[in-house]
Amino acid sequence: MDKLRAIKLFVRLADLGSFTKVAEEHNASKSMISKEISRLEKDLGVRLLHRSTRNLTLTQLGEGYLRRCREILTKIDDAESYLQDLQGSPRGKLKINAPMALGLLDLDKMFSAFMQAYPDIELDIHLGDESLDLIENGFDLGFRAASQPFDSSYVGRVLTSFSYKVCTSPEYLTKHPKIKKPVDLQKHNCFEYSYFRGKNAWPLDDGITISGNLKVNSVMFMRQAIKDGVGIGFLPDFICNDAIEHGEMVEILPKAKRPRLTLYALYPARHFVPPKLTKCIEFLDAWFNAPANT
Repeated sequence: MDKLRAIKLFVRLADLGSFTKVAEEHNASKSMISKEISRLEKDLGVRLLHRSTRNLTLTQLGEGYLRRCREILTKIDDAESYLQDLQGSPRGKLKINAPMALGLLDLDKMFSAFMQAYPDIELDIHLGDESLDLIENGFDLGFRAASQPFDSSYVGRVLTSFSYKVCTSPEYLTKHPKIKKPVDLQKHNCFEYSYFRGKNAWPLDDGITISGNLKVNSVMFMRQAIKDGVGIGFLPDFICNDAIEHGEMVEILPKAKRPRLTLYALYPARHFVPPKLTKCIEFLDAWFNAPANT
């Protein structure tokens, strides 16, 4: 039995809570993963998991073993990173989580340049707007926008800041009542972004509740509907600035108060940060602070 592999599988099983998910992640069958965990339990002489048709929970011994396994894997990773750091040649895989729109509009060019600079680092990038726990899902790095710092289990490197704009098309404005203050939006077709924390409450001045005939989990999809003159959206400025500059959309209510958010590169706190991650953070910082990107 490859005990190190079995330990890694056990840790991922504890994180994901599903044999099926671990099997999919490792391109293996569910039965194969189950057999490896059973062999580990037999070798240790203890039961690590309580299995049922619906639930997967750790035994008391399993919880203690999990904590120590995490420490072992971290020390192994740190040891490998130490050697890479001395050799000046970072390598290995970086698993990264980024918002879909940000990845398509800006980060694609950045990571293309990063891959040319560090060809031995393998990128595994997940683009999606849903909120995922970085540690639970095995991500080395994630991009998150917030108005307040994150908890101490993560390290957040500030990359840039942005705000939101209320946008619509010139055609929409010619066919609908004028909008002079936020409350006027209640008479209009306003789109709701599924993952927006305020849902259908836009933080303009004292806040305004909107409604409309579109709720969608993609700001890129919403942007197109806005450009086509269907309704009004509340979009991050990096999503809509280009369309506004080209006259495809216009900003309304520019003087209304709205939040300004900070974009962080977020990674789990640890004693020794791997060189592959350090180089990526440094590259991100330089990219976002370059004159062309500020």
